Amino acid sequence: MTAILFVCLGNICRSPLAEGILRQRIEAAGLGGSVTVDSAGTASWHVGKAPDPRSVAVAARNGIDLSRLRARQVSDADYTRFNLILAMDSDNLADLQARAPTGCRAEIRRFLPHDVPDPYYGGPNGFDAVFRMLDQGCHDLIARETAKL
Repeated sequence: MTAILFVCLGNICRSPLAEGILRQRIEAAGLGGSVTVDSAGTASWHVGKAPDPRSVAVAARNGIDLSRLRARQVSDADYTRFNLILAMDSDNLADLQARAPTGCRAEIRRFLPHDVPDPYYGGPNGFDAVFRMLDQGCHDLIARETAKL
């Protein structure tokens, strides 16, 4: 089984969106039994909170329900539980790499070849743009992972 963890700073904007998108794509591809998905943040500010309402709204407009997701912080156990840990930007990638415990078995890399901008301080258009980036990235990720199965 492939286990994928998306990581951003607070786990309320980008990473829960990516989690929701990938879950939907996995189900649509009939891969629900072979791929698991989760999300987390490198910071603890929002632990236990629901995703940002703007993330929830853009996801809902695209048929994805994020209402059950709650923010959490990356833990040491994530480095052995997940095969692939995907950071939304280079800052979070550096944090993930710096805190990786001895014995880390996960591949840690940036999700896209470029940073996914944090839409938190912008308006709804930023969330729409981030959704499109993440959707395309999830499409590409499913294609790569399906080829490995």
